[in-house]
Amino acid sequence: MAESIAFSRSADRSVVYREIAPQVEALLDGEPDLTANLANVAAVLKEAFGFFWVGFYLAKDGQLVLGPFQGPVACTRIDFDKGVCGYVFSQRRTEIVPNVDEFPGHIACASASRSEIVVPVFDRNGDIRGVLDVDSDSLDDFGLADKEGLEAIAQLIIDKF
Repeated sequence: MAESIAFSRSADRSVVYREIAPQVEALLDGEPDLTANLANVAAVLKEAFGFFWVGFYLAKDGQLVLGPFQGPVACTRIDFDKGVCGYVFSQRRTEIVPNVDEFPGHIACASASRSEIVVPVFDRNGDIRGVLDVDSDSLDDFGLADKEGLEAIAQLIIDKF
């Protein structure tokens, strides 16, 4: 098992993403179980950044269904055309929401969530299989470093589907 890496919240996020990528790769290497892998990825991201909520929603039976996560209780099912997660799933592209109260149709799973970034997760055939959802309890907490870093993490997961 890879060693845990602790980071200061004040560290440049792009640096942190680059430094946790090898840890994520090591955790995924040789482990075929999707649930175990997604759980470890969520834990690494939560530990490295202290985000309010980090988790996965997976496409099942015509909806996004809650998968492994770190944080408070979450919505269990989200329709493909609802909220930020459904929007990202249907559009197949990352969405940064600086203020969740201003996103039309936002689903308030936790009232403390203030901003959000959602990244699509694809399989090796390019089919969308779910989303990586990260919430913050601060407004406007996500930027380009998060988009690039989380998309790179999602890329590491592709072969696990």
